Amino acid sequence: VTTTLVLSVIGNDRAGLVKALADVIEQEGGNWERSHLSELAGKFAGIVVVTVPGERADGLRAALKPLHGLLDVAVHDATVAEDLVDSGQEVRVELLGNDRPGIVGAVSGVLAQHGLSVAELVSTTSDAPMAGGRLFEAIAVVTVPAGSVAEVVRGCRDKGVHGLVVVTGGFADTATDGGPTGGASAHDLGDPRWSLDLLRCRGGGGG
Repeated sequence: VTTTLVLSVIGNDRAGLVKALADVIEQEGGNWERSHLSELAGKFAGIVVVTVPGERADGLRAALKPLHGLLDVAVHDATVAEDLVDSGQEVRVELLGNDRPGIVGAVSGVLAQHGLSVAELVSTTSDAPMAGGRLFEAIAVVTVPAGSVAEVVRGCRDKGVHGLVVVTGGFADTATDGGPTGGASAHDLGDPRWSLDLLRCRGGGGG
């Protein structure tokens, strides 16, 4: 029996952190399945999914404890949310807008209102060299039923996001009035040529 563990890690950024963690996992018979790790504000942090033979899971837990001081590691048993299984397609949404307090809450609130799950979110802020001020940029992978795409896009517009890219998986975007079609569509939410009511998804094609 194989046990799946989820490791959340954080420590002061320095060379060799990933190797130290990987060595312990390998020595205890574990397999590094996938991970999201990043340096932010001088801290190295992330999450790692590891599989290990069930009889060696406790040994791996114990072996990770000496890393404290180098990396703080919290070990969690993996779980699967039953209501999220086969609940929709994953789409990648790229967001761009003027940065302001509360923008993440506003955009994520639109998704939550429609019962959509954020599988991944990467965000940053940068200077807007031409207009001044700061720009907020984010890439989110969201599980969304095809029929909800137009409503979600409209909600993002209403929350002040001025541009986005929707890349669909397993569906093709269709639009009228000369709008682009295909698996990837870029929309300027302030452009009056776009009527978001015309954006629809249909099964098949695209990608």
